[in-house]
Amino acid sequence: MTGMSSAPSHVDLSVVIPCYNEEESLPRLVEVVREQVGAITDNYEVILVDDGSRDRTLPILRQVNAEHPQFRYLSLSRNFGKESAMLAGLSQARGDKVAIIDADLQHPPSLLPQMLPLLDSGEYSQVVARRTRTNDPPVRTALSRLYYRMMNRLIDVELQDGVGDFRVLDRQAVRALLTLGETNRFSKGLFAWIGFPTAVVDYENVSREAGATKWRLRDLFNYGIDGVVSFNYRPLRLSIWLGVLVTAVAVAYALWVLVDAIVHGNPVAGYVTTIAAVTWFGGVQLIVLGVIGEYLGRIYAETKRRPLFLLKESSNGPDDTPVTGP
Repeated sequence: MTGMSSAPSHVDLSVVIPCYNEEESLPRLVEVVREQVGAITDNYEVILVDDGSRDRTLPILRQVNAEHPQFRYLSLSRNFGKESAMLAGLSQARGDKVAIIDADLQHPPSLLPQMLPLLDSGEYSQVVARRTRTNDPPVRTALSRLYYRMMNRLIDVELQDGVGDFRVLDRQAVRALLTLGETNRFSKGLFAWIGFPTAVVDYENVSREAGATKWRLRDLFNYGIDGVVSFNYRPLRLSIWLGVLVTAVAVAYALWVLVDAIVHGNPVAGYVTTIAAVTWFGGVQLIVLGVIGEYLGRIYAETKRRPLFLLKESSNGPDDTPVTGP
């Protein structure tokens, strides 16, 4: 572990960058961030958060910190996920303004000179970057739009398609985020939930600098579920209405069978109809139980009050290295 850095006590801008297996991107990332952020202010810090990487990310971060003390690093004890990595960086950021960007440079630091003046104007507490064009396949783009349309009908905050974690926050917004200690974190929703005046800056999608995306289809699906259940209980209410609908259909079907038996006699019930009905009711029950179980699981996780991250190493040095998250 390196010793205490010579970073200034007062910082104008902190840049938080979660890193997970980013050894291929880090050299270019450091070069671009130094160039772009250094042109904005000399009084800045960059907090690189190693989220339990399995490659050479941590040794590279140690080397970067030794060569450039303004680049601090935090190393989590294991992979806690990007949400926790961002929280770890925000909890250690000392700047009056805090930017969050990805390590793969798909969040171009060259956009910061356009975003920071909006924050400095005093009219906004958040300035977010919105991706207007993507290289995603048409099917994925259509599903993304459908997801956000559905989400905004379900949840209690409004999400914008193309808006992610790339943003600049003032100190008031950062403090508000740090007061939210829930275990199941959905940052897109949390950024919207805290409110405060927000400005939007559009940009076109940028390809990864190196490596492959860490997001698999399963991860995206789970992330979508997190968004749905993190900010409302409407899925539970929808489960009730689904049960009412299924019951109404079942009663109507029973009445139809009764009337048909009176008018045309009592033929033997069809095998296919019986199996279809049993399967349908079984599927509905499993869906409802799954929704209930999702909420119960989240309640269980919250009651344990475990820290959101653990640090095993930091460029702050052994004396003032934080051990746990909020």
